[in-house]
Amino acid sequence: MDNIFGYARVSAADQNEIRQMIALHEKGVPAPNIYVDRQSGKDFNRPQYRRLVQTLQKGDLLYILSIDRLGRDYEEIQHQWRILTKKIGIDICVIDMPLLDTRNGKDLMGTFIADLVLQILSFVAESERKNIKDRQRQGIAAARERGVKFGRPEAVPPEDFPKIVQDWQMKRISLTEALGRSHMSRSTFYRKLRKDM
Repeated sequence: MDNIFGYARVSAADQNEIRQMIALHEKGVPAPNIYVDRQSGKDFNRPQYRRLVQTLQKGDLLYILSIDRLGRDYEEIQHQWRILTKKIGIDICVIDMPLLDTRNGKDLMGTFIADLVLQILSFVAESERKNIKDRQRQGIAAARERGVKFGRPEAVPPEDFPKIVQDWQMKRISLTEALGRSHMSRSTFYRKLRKDM
């Protein structure tokens, strides 16, 4: 069926979406109809998600494994859900939460239950995102207390750095040559100059 689509998302390029892909294939979603983003769920400014929304048409069916794969922002999940189901007119099935299947319970009670479940799960998804950020912040603070340094190691100038600088200042060598002999980028070279002055 060409009108069945799937959406998968992982938060980072080094994470794996295989579990989501297996679940989507088991639901019969054709491989070309699966859209995958590898970035945070904090907002919906994701290239594949945007392509998917432009592709979807009234009557299509969209599968996602869990609501947090759609996003992790409480308000925005509900806003996007309304765009997809009301404005575009598609059905959505959240595989691991059967109550979030818009094909079922199209009556008032079914809609009420689905909306209630969506609000609860959207809240949980955003709360988890905040908890992850808090744990990261705490982990970084604890590592700094233990003396762990973050970022690139500071560039160590060569022993003849003062001579290189003097030759450059006296215009005996070009900046390009000074950078090459120092094994530094322009910004690092200038930073070292400021530090030594």
